[in-house]
Amino acid sequence: MASSKVAGVSVSTDHFIDGKRVESKNKFQVCSPIDGKHLADVSAGSSDEIDAAVAAARRAYPKWASLGPEGRHPILKRFAQSILDHGKEIAAVETEDNGSLLIGNATRMVPRAALNIQFFADRALKLNDETIDSPEVVNHIRFDPAGVAALITPWNGPFMLTTWKVGPCLAAGDTAVVKPPEWAPLTCSLMADLATEAGIAPGVLNIVQGIGEEAGAALAAHPDIDRLSFTGSTDTAKLIGASTAHSLTPTSFELGGKSPFIICADADLDAAAQTAAGQYFNAGQVCLAGTRLLVDAKVADEFQSKLRAAVSQMVVGDPREKTTRVGPLITPEHYKRVEGFVERAFKEGVKPIWGGHRHSAGELYFEPTLLGGVSQQQEIVQREVFGPVLTWQTFRDEDEVMKLANGTDYGLAAVIFSKNEERAMRLARQVVAGTVWVNCFFVRELAAPFGGSRNSGIGREGGNWSFDFYCDIKNIAAMKGSFA
Repeated sequence: MASSKVAGVSVSTDHFIDGKRVESKNKFQVCSPIDGKHLADVSAGSSDEIDAAVAAARRAYPKWASLGPEGRHPILKRFAQSILDHGKEIAAVETEDNGSLLIGNATRMVPRAALNIQFFADRALKLNDETIDSPEVVNHIRFDPAGVAALITPWNGPFMLTTWKVGPCLAAGDTAVVKPPEWAPLTCSLMADLATEAGIAPGVLNIVQGIGEEAGAALAAHPDIDRLSFTGSTDTAKLIGASTAHSLTPTSFELGGKSPFIICADADLDAAAQTAAGQYFNAGQVCLAGTRLLVDAKVADEFQSKLRAAVSQMVVGDPREKTTRVGPLITPEHYKRVEGFVERAFKEGVKPIWGGHRHSAGELYFEPTLLGGVSQQQEIVQREVFGPVLTWQTFRDEDEVMKLANGTDYGLAAVIFSKNEERAMRLARQVVAGTVWVNCFFVRELAAPFGGSRNSGIGREGGNWSFDFYCDIKNIAAMKGSFA
C-alpha cells in the first residue's frame, strides 16, 4: 500500500474500494498551500476504478440496507467516536493539505464531522414512526434506502463536508462512492481507515481519488448510481446535471454564493464589525461568506472605522499558528483566479479601501481586501471570488438594500444585523437565500434545512430533508378493518 507521511501521520495515497486499497498507475501531485511542500503523489482514478467502486457499493447495498436503522446505528456510532479519537491527526493533515486554520479544524471541524455521523444515525431511528390517519386507511410513511449514492465533495473543508454527505447517506441505508477533491484529498483517505476501524463492511463506503474531469465525470455519468450529491461550483454542477439527466438520477447541489451582509443603522456595530471581519476566515474560501457589505449610509463611516480596527487585528500567516486568522489560498491556480478578479475590478475603476495585493506571508497569501466604488453590475459584485475579498456598498432605505441584496444570480445565504426584530425579520423574509443569519453567522443546526436558491443549489440538506434525498419515500395505505 502506497502512503505518505503528512504532519507526522501516515496517509494512504491509494483508492479505497470494496474494503481494500487499490493503486492506480497514474498519479497526481498534492502540495501544501502553506509553503508549497510536496505532500504526496496520489492515485488518479479513471472510469475503471469508478466502475469497480460502484460495483462494490452495489454488492454491499442489500446487506447494509437490510440492517435497518437499528442495525446501522451502533456501527455509525463507533465511526463517529473514531473520528473524535483521531481528531488531532485529522486536523493536522487537513491543515497541511488545504491550508485551513489548525485551531479551527481541531476545535470545530472534527467535532462537527463526528456529529454529522452521530446525528443522522440517531435521526434515522425515528424515520419510520409517522402515520397519517384518514377516514378509510392508515397511511404508514416509510423512508426506504435508495441504493448507491455518488458523493462529490469540495476542497475548502473536505473532511467535515464529506461527513455531511456520508452521515445521512449511510444512516439512510445507502452505500456510497466518494470522489474527494483533487486539491485536498488526504483526509478523505483517512476517513476510509476510520470506517474500517468502526466495522463498516467492505463496499459500503468507497473512495476514488482523481481529477474531476476524469474520475468525477465518470462517476456522474455512471448508469448504476441512484443518487448524486455535489458541493462545488455552479459551472461544474451544470456539467454534472447534463450527465445525470441521461439516467434521471436525482441530484442535490450545494453551490456557490455571493451573499449580502446587511448592516442596518440600528445594528450593534461592534458585533457587526467583528462578524464582518470573520468573513476573511479560511482566506475567504467559504461559500456561505457574506462578501457583499451593504451598509446603511447613516452609519457607514462609523462602521467602516470599526471594521478596519477589527481587520487590523487579524493575523495573516501560517495556519498552524494559534494566532493566525487568515491563511493561504489553496493553489497557485486559485490564487491567480482571485487576483484576476481584483485586477479586473481595478481596471474598471474600483478602489481598494484596504488590501488588494499579495501578502508578505508567502506566494499564496492574499491580503484581506475591501473594495469600494463598486457598481451593482460589475463582475466583482456579481461573481463569486472565493477569496478574502469583500465589496462595500451603502443604502438609504429598505427598498434600496433589497434591490442590492437580491441583485445577483445567487441565493445561498445572507447576514442581517439590526436591533429591531420587526425590521430584521422583514428583511429576512424578503431576501432570496436558503439561510439567513440575524445578528450572527455560521451557526448550523443539523436539524434545520440547508441549501441554496437560484444558482446556489438544488435541494435541501439537514434533518429529514437529507433523508428526503437519500431515501425512496413510500406510503403504505392500509385499509381499516381489513385485517383478521
